[in-house]
Amino acid sequence: MENVESIEEKKNSELNTPNSTLQKRVKQFILFWATGFGAGYSPFAPGTLGTLIAIPVYYFLSEIPSPIYEITLIAFFFLSVWISENAGIFFRKKDDQRIVIDEIMGFLITMLWVPKTTFFVIAGFILFRFFDILKPFPIRLIDRRLEGGFGVVLDDVMAGVYANIILQVIDLIAR
Repeated sequence: MENVESIEEKKNSELNTPNSTLQKRVKQFILFWATGFGAGYSPFAPGTLGTLIAIPVYYFLSEIPSPIYEITLIAFFFLSVWISENAGIFFRKKDDQRIVIDEIMGFLITMLWVPKTTFFVIAGFILFRFFDILKPFPIRLIDRRLEGGFGVVLDDVMAGVYANIILQVIDLIAR
């Protein structure tokens, strides 16, 4: 008959094995979100598809009243950092192209405090992809110098800030 200590040791060792149910579920959770619900697995333009996935996410979250919406974006930022960090470990590459949660975060920043119209969503999509691909100063520097999930997500947040500034100017001129 096993004693209580050996049962506890067995439970702990099972939790720490790569085949544990808990670890499998955590990995599935991380990869599901990191890949933008699977869009990141696309062999063609996964970042663009990740940004397209961000559009319905934006429409869903934008229904949350301010300031809870902004708090939700901050929480999503930190969740994105954690998910990107861990997905990079699973994929064995810091900013693997399959990781697109950073594009979702960047697009949400792009659309922050911008009118929720078809024009602004399309313009936001185009501007965000432009800045995410071009990586003007200091975005490329952030992309190269910051380690881990923080570096993966922050360059897209900065691309979102650049795109947001242009959208804010367009909105100001259009008024």
